[in-house]
Amino acid sequence: MSLALAMGFAPARAQAQAAAAHISIAAQPLEQSLLQLGRQTSLQIFYPQDLVAGIQAPAVSGDLAPEEALRRLLAGSGLEYARQGNTITLSRPLGNQAAQLDPVTVEGRNTMTTEGSGSYTVRATAAATGLRLSPRETPQSVSVVTRQQIEDLNLTSLGETLKTVTGLATTSSDIDRTDIHSRGFYVDTYSYDGVPIATQNDFFGTSNFDPILYDRVEVVRGATGLMTGTGNPGASVNVVRKRASSKELTGAATLGLGSWDHHRATVDLSTPVNSEGTVRARVAGMMEERDSYLDRYHSRNQAFLATVEADITPDTTVRVGFEHQAKRPTDVTWGGLPMLYSDGSAASWRRSFSIGADWTLWDTTNNTVYASVEHQFDNGWNVIANVSRLDSKYDSRLLYLMGQPDRDTGLGLNVWLNRSHQEFDQNSGSIQASGPFELFGRQHEAVFGFVGSKSTLRYGNHPALNTSPVGNIYDWDGSYPDPGWGEYSELGKQKTHQTAVYGALRFAVTDSLKLILGGRQNRWVRDSGDDTMRSNEFTPYAGLVYDFNQTYSGYVSYTDIFQPQSYRDASGKYLDPVQGKSYETGLKADYLDGRLTTSVSVFRIEQDNVAERDGSRFVEGTSEFAYRGAKGLTSEGFELQAAGEVNPGWQISAGFSRALVRNADGKRFDSYRPQNLAHLFTTWRVPGTEGKLTVGGGVQWRSGVYIDQTTSAGVKARRDQGSVLLTSVMANYRFTPSLSAQLNINNLFDKKYFDLTGDGQGFYGSPQKFMLTMKYAF
Repeated sequence: MSLALAMGFAPARAQAQAAAAHISIAAQPLEQSLLQLGRQTSLQIFYPQDLVAGIQAPAVSGDLAPEEALRRLLAGSGLEYARQGNTITLSRPLGNQAAQLDPVTVEGRNTMTTEGSGSYTVRATAAATGLRLSPRETPQSVSVVTRQQIEDLNLTSLGETLKTVTGLATTSSDIDRTDIHSRGFYVDTYSYDGVPIATQNDFFGTSNFDPILYDRVEVVRGATGLMTGTGNPGASVNVVRKRASSKELTGAATLGLGSWDHHRATVDLSTPVNSEGTVRARVAGMMEERDSYLDRYHSRNQAFLATVEADITPDTTVRVGFEHQAKRPTDVTWGGLPMLYSDGSAASWRRSFSIGADWTLWDTTNNTVYASVEHQFDNGWNVIANVSRLDSKYDSRLLYLMGQPDRDTGLGLNVWLNRSHQEFDQNSGSIQASGPFELFGRQHEAVFGFVGSKSTLRYGNHPALNTSPVGNIYDWDGSYPDPGWGEYSELGKQKTHQTAVYGALRFAVTDSLKLILGGRQNRWVRDSGDDTMRSNEFTPYAGLVYDFNQTYSGYVSYTDIFQPQSYRDASGKYLDPVQGKSYETGLKADYLDGRLTTSVSVFRIEQDNVAERDGSRFVEGTSEFAYRGAKGLTSEGFELQAAGEVNPGWQISAGFSRALVRNADGKRFDSYRPQNLAHLFTTWRVPGTEGKLTVGGGVQWRSGVYIDQTTSAGVKARRDQGSVLLTSVMANYRFTPSLSAQLNINNLFDKKYFDLTGDGQGFYGSPQKFMLTMKYAF
């Protein structure tokens, strides 16, 4: 969806431009008032949604000419309009700084929602500390992919969405998984509406979740143990679902057609359930079917969200919801292609070449039921309680090719066959209270919470009954025989119980200096049947923010996180958890009353107590190798980012990052991941088109990567991929305030490139692809 958003359309009434109409519009946000005005009159009203965000309109009623009703709604807003026939275009006077900088802000529980803002930045986020702070007030690096960005870039998976975030390195080892790394560490910490979910790998399809159900995706870089508990110190991801907040019937539907027979349909409907609008419902969903640039691949995917909210008192809201994400691909790949021949020379393949066999599949299903109660007290304190139940499962039949082929004959590859089934469920609950308090004549803020979860992971497989030779890889066409499978065997069952209490205080030391101190006491227990692992860890948090003036702030922070590990020392005791410690300092700025945010940060992450083999020692009484704790990875680097509105109608999201990751010996770690990343995407509402046309484009760049490997013939060789620059463009045209069309083209210049993996394989990225989407909104 473009920035040139137009709401409030009603079919034109003949010769009604000057005729009076009966107007009845209550005092409410200006956006809703304009929508009602369009329905009650002949006017077609065009405007970018960020223009009216946060502005309250007065009540207007009586028998009024449509234009007079519009003038009354805009009174005091600082906005002006131009009229041509029945078409109204709203704008902000370029010379009126007061109108640009002093809109009325609507306070309330949903002020962090990005839907309808039209913006590429947010006013506030609680992802880092639990306190609702602006990005500038948060002493860590924070990025938010807003609803507007998701629609402008036509992002259809979490993996694609996270590719647009500063400092995140994304790699694909096969078509159905995207691995995310930040500052050198695998991102394994996800939350939904602030409730952490255990995610140790992507086999359940997290990176393929469709963001049609979400308002925004928040990413906090560095260690995030205060809010998430266990995990790696690179970053955490918080996904925020759409909410049922509309007090009148609104909605949108889209139909999309794209490359490789990609057919996609979405719907999103919101409605009040009662006449007062105190009970509201919303449903959003997606269905798609598509092939791929890879030979034979086909997938059917769906996503669905249903939620109801009820204001049981003016200060108390109850919410319940259900989320469903499912993916059904066939002829799937597991792993990539060998990028070296056995003689050490570089291998190159058609981008469409797929190792998927005709019988391979990778089905994932994820269902979540959730509920929350939120209460706002008169003294400014807020309490919210959440409960959720996640059920995930996957079934797969997969084939993996190992080794390097002979350059001339194509022979020499071996096969690994796998048919597996896994189930994961997690029950979670949390309660959090936050608000202001006074001390020594100043007002400060506090947040306290309790969170607990119980999860169970069951996993097993079917043994392959037959194995056929791979033969000449050059003749591969996916017809490798189905091996037949034996009876299912459960290989393990893990039960994990986590509880934690946490809190943070934000002290206003002076008007310009803010100190945040916090901590989390964690209790973690995992029962695998044969034995039990336990960890009790305290996670500290400290941050200092100094406002140099109304625009610029400097900050420093220390954050922490831990990760339990299943290695044991010679006495049989489990090693203490891996510790991740993150140090960060930087400068942040707000421009245009917070509509444009920028930051520059410098960081250092230290990982301690990582397991390493304890020489030739064994765990006492077993044949299991013993381990000891040792120094782990060190990551150093810097990041720059900017997001928001540069000028009226011009949105931008840009960033650059550099991360130097070294192991305990000081050598580069995982050289197959890029050290430098950059991205830029911008949209521009074209002047002179009455807000109907928006164009945009962007680039993503990453530095070169390589991997050193010894081939099956004993040859030491290096395979590399030079720097990669990918370009995308988009255009959105709004025919009426309700009907629009958007074209997105990715990899515009059809760059051929591949991602490298740790085992020396490569997975080719998508060629040029397009998507045309028609949207009807009301």
